[in-house]
Amino acid sequence: MTSLTGRWRIVEMEAWGRNAIDLVEPGFIAVRGWMDCRSTERDGHAAVEFSWDGEDEGDQVSGRGVAVRVEDATIEGHIFIHLGEDSRFRAVPYAQ
Repeated sequence: MTSLTGRWRIVEMEAWGRNAIDLVEPGFIAVRGWMDCRSTERDGHAAVEFSWDGEDEGDQVSGRGVAVRVEDATIEGHIFIHLGEDSRFRAVPYAQ
């Protein structure tokens, strides 16, 4: 199983456009948080399930999500904001 460890850049989201995705810096939405990640496998692909806690424009927020490696250099997942929005996303390894 291939690891998902590292820094990933969000390149596409179902609910938010490119301006929101690149608001803070390329590939990083304005929500900041701390994650509790659990490695797993889905349909033979490396995956991670996570919960997170953080802030969005000064408001306390939390949620959960999942990310699955679908190709050598791509992950797809879904992020949920507790009592708020949710969105599918796609990410690639972050290259500085």
